[in-house]
Amino acid sequence: MRGTELAPGSEKCGVNVAMAVFGSKWKPTIIWLLGECPVRFAELRRRLGEISEKVLAQQLRELVADGIVARTERDGFPRHVEYGLTPRGQALDDALAPVAHWGDEHRRTTQLA
Repeated sequence: MRGTELAPGSEKCGVNVAMAVFGSKWKPTIIWLLGECPVRFAELRRRLGEISEKVLAQQLRELVADGIVARTERDGFPRHVEYGLTPRGQALDDALAPVAHWGDEHRRTTQLA
């Protein structure tokens, strides 16, 4: 992992490693949205809502550095960049599915809707 820093000794616990990679406010949602299909920066920002361009760019840089997200420059007119999940990112997206299910159930049972 080059994009995410771990506290000394914390790399021995898988939960710490996973949380270091996606344990920010926006990264789980970014990963979840990119699990649907690759998208351009502006479309991803629109889907996320209140995230600033600066924060989204930083989160994407870290996810790319960690091997979770691929940044692909597309030819054509106009040229553009798409972000999508790598195989490692897809595995993380698959691991988030039970967490999302738990969140849906928790919301229903606690009336947080």
